[in-house]
Amino acid sequence: MTVTTSSSPTAVTATEGPASGYIEWGPLILGALGATAMSVVLLTFGAALGLSVVSPYPFAGISARGLAVLTGTYTALALVASFAAGGYLAGRLRTPWVSADAVESHFRDGAHGFGVWALGVLLGAALAVSGAGAILKTAVHTSGAVAAAGTAGGAASPAPGAALDRLSTTPTDYAVDRLLAAAPAGAAGAVPAPGTPRSDLAAPIARAFAANLHNPQLDARDRATLAQLVVQRTGMAQADAEKRVDDAFTELKAAEQKARDAAEQARKAALIAAFLAAATLAIGCAAACAGAEVGARHRDQKTLVVLFGSRRFW
Repeated sequence: MTVTTSSSPTAVTATEGPASGYIEWGPLILGALGATAMSVVLLTFGAALGLSVVSPYPFAGISARGLAVLTGTYTALALVASFAAGGYLAGRLRTPWVSADAVESHFRDGAHGFGVWALGVLLGAALAVSGAGAILKTAVHTSGAVAAAGTAGGAASPAPGAALDRLSTTPTDYAVDRLLAAAPAGAAGAVPAPGTPRSDLAAPIARAFAANLHNPQLDARDRATLAQLVVQRTGMAQADAEKRVDDAFTELKAAEQKARDAAEQARKAALIAAFLAAATLAIGCAAACAGAEVGARHRDQKTLVVLFGSRRFW
């Protein structure tokens, strides 16, 4: 893009401001719509670029942290550039007024840029909310379909304990599986596992673990109860059963701490993203106001802007 000043800088004819108010909504709305449209185009192009640098294969493509930095930087630049362009349109299309001095005209031009930014933010928020609503609606319908299919399947082939035997990957269920697993071959005192249903043992074991999860170690009575359940289920020796209970509880505590660490990392990432989004919007506001002032100056000086070698608007 090149900017050249006309050889005959005839001043633009100024008019008195309208009696109804100081805001010209036509340039303002056009600038906001233009900023929103340009941001959508730039962000879509950025998404295509992002997909081109990532890979599902290990040791291929950009890392997750690098992708996050690249995405944040590109998004910020795209939004700031879009707001600046929208503000430029509003400032250049606004009619100058003879009753306003230089200071007042400067302020009014910047106010139109601020209006472009404010309306653009509202439009972007509306688009984001509508997109999130569509995604949520799809997820709800999908969950309902899956639940209906599961209910139909359960009704077609009912089985005792089917609800408890469904696949679960929670740390507590895994700890229960570790406790109720058959004794290792050749273990002292081991006998074939009795026929006690797992559903009769899983619930009390899970409750005991849940009650002691925030304690440094298992309560002595709960530990003895769990060890006795393991002995009854597997036929292991009492000492081996107690060791299995201690190991399962230690692994459950480690899994719980790992989940807390992951939640803390997600919280910090969301916090940083929120601050960066607020900073980007604030910079976008300044860019829209500055763009409106530049557009107004080009309007007054009849400056010719050449885009991609063309003197036309497009």
